[in-house]
Amino acid sequence: MTRLSKNASVSRLDPKLPEGAIPSDFGLLGPIEVKAIADALRIRPTKVLGQNFVHDAGTVRRIVRSGGVQAGDEVVEVGPGLGSLTLAILETGARVRAVEIDPVLATALPETVRARMPEAAERFHVVTRDATTLTGVEDLGVDWPAPKKLVANLPYNVAVPVLLTMLDSFPSLTDLLVMVQSEVADRLAAAPGSRTYGVPSVKASWYGTVERAGTIGRTVFWPVPNVDSALVRISRLSEPRGDEALRRATFEVCDIAFGQRRKTLRAALKNWAGSPQGSSLLLERAEIDPSRRGETLTVDEFLALGRALLDLRAAELIPCRLDPRHAHSEDKNA
Repeated sequence: MTRLSKNASVSRLDPKLPEGAIPSDFGLLGPIEVKAIADALRIRPTKVLGQNFVHDAGTVRRIVRSGGVQAGDEVVEVGPGLGSLTLAILETGARVRAVEIDPVLATALPETVRARMPEAAERFHVVTRDATTLTGVEDLGVDWPAPKKLVANLPYNVAVPVLLTMLDSFPSLTDLLVMVQSEVADRLAAAPGSRTYGVPSVKASWYGTVERAGTIGRTVFWPVPNVDSALVRISRLSEPRGDEALRRATFEVCDIAFGQRRKTLRAALKNWAGSPQGSSLLLERAEIDPSRRGETLTVDEFLALGRALLDLRAAELIPCRLDPRHAHSEDKNA
């Protein structure tokens, strides 16, 4: 951890630090350094971008360990902020591509890495971009192998859209470890029938197995958030559940089913399906009891509904809705 010394005989790696402040061990950021860099950049954390910066070395190292990051790994990070987690990932010997929406932070990040971990500078690249607009590895702006791991402290207000975008746009990602708001973690990892089970649960499970991987205390952040945080681990399935058409159909019916949670599936789907008969036909084709509710269905049962929807639309028995939510990025706004 960062500490103060009356005798500032130790050479400072970062000239922005106040007099007497000794850099954190191994170049990681402590609370004094986080605030000093923020002051130098004239950054004030904003709720609009969901900015809460981690300042505890033990926490970022724990996140990296939970993500299974090792030397030589290709890692992508979203929302690196001031670089606390970035430095901990680089410390392992991995190569990191970071996606940062704030141009001021994106410009400062390479300087922070060079100042604190110069040997890692060639293993780091940052792109200034909204992560929800990424469509593939070419958007990361450097000719490196496709990333295999995602490790990130996701902004609370866009955590689910960002996570789903990364899963969809980067099929090379096999292991994802993200820190999110505790409530979001519960929703992502929820099982059918639970109070928190919903659209994010189903859509994340389309890609792989989802589990909570621990909790994070509020005091490791600056500013201290008024919500708890948790880690979520997603391990991608070795084979996809289906092609793009099936994914979109499954996600579409999932959105409609959860749009009216208190209703039976027969009632919830009837307007969207064009008629009560269309709703009943869809459920019959998928072999699902029409008296059930969406929150009781497993991802495999939603998958069956997606297959049935494609078949019935091909036969022109259910209308194709031109809902903008279900264009290319329908799953980004869960």
